[in-house]
Amino acid sequence: MRRREKFVLSSIFLSLGLLAVQYVPLEYRYAVIAALGLSSYLVSAWALSDDLQKHEWLTIIPLPSLYSMSVALFYFLLPENILSRFVILLLFGVGMYTLYLTANIFSVAKGRTIQLLHAAHAVGLMVTLLTSLLFLNTIFSLRLSWYVTGLLIFVTHLPLIFLSLWSVRLESHISKPLASISGLFALVLSEIGLVFCFYPFSVWYSSLLLMSFLYLGLGLLHNHLQERLFKNTLTEYLFAAVFIAMIFIFNFPLK
Repeated sequence: MRRREKFVLSSIFLSLGLLAVQYVPLEYRYAVIAALGLSSYLVSAWALSDDLQKHEWLTIIPLPSLYSMSVALFYFLLPENILSRFVILLLFGVGMYTLYLTANIFSVAKGRTIQLLHAAHAVGLMVTLLTSLLFLNTIFSLRLSWYVTGLLIFVTHLPLIFLSLWSVRLESHISKPLASISGLFALVLSEIGLVFCFYPFSVWYSSLLLMSFLYLGLGLLHNHLQERLFKNTLTEYLFAAVFIAMIFIFNFPLK
């Protein structure tokens, strides 16, 4: 079976799995979503098995699984509207197929540069940010205690950050410095997120703002790992950071 056929079948299978999630009683939803994540991991391993190396079980395969779990968690928050659920289901299938194409490029490109690698980096970053936004929306919607919220943000974003940073150089191993940087950045994000728990921000406002911090951090780290962190690049990200800070200040509830 050709790779694209595997990608299509895997995307359809996981989309049907996401559709089945909405028919599960609420008391079993987290167990079912965990099962969907595991199924996504195994299905993705089968779909990408042609060029898969040992370290890629921890660097390429997890992102489709995280993506599917984030969408499934957000799926429960949608209103009982057939149209909205169908649109999310369709977008999920297309997104999963695109993610498989991106993961395949990362797997094939190891050790050399191919023409589509830059596009794969852009798509990978976009999926990472979308997955982050859906996770954050779910976490803030639960209205848990501040320390649980911070812990959940750290747990969900540590792998997202690591996978995104690893894709820059596509190393043939898991380096300790990269893991340390990922852990530190995830810790900073979780600390910012738990601070939001003490202010009456809306769920979407908190989620979008924290995702913006993730975007800025990943952008700077990507350029640093690519040795392209020039003055112009720093200036662009500085302006973006100032813009985000202004939005935060103008919407601060205690100003």
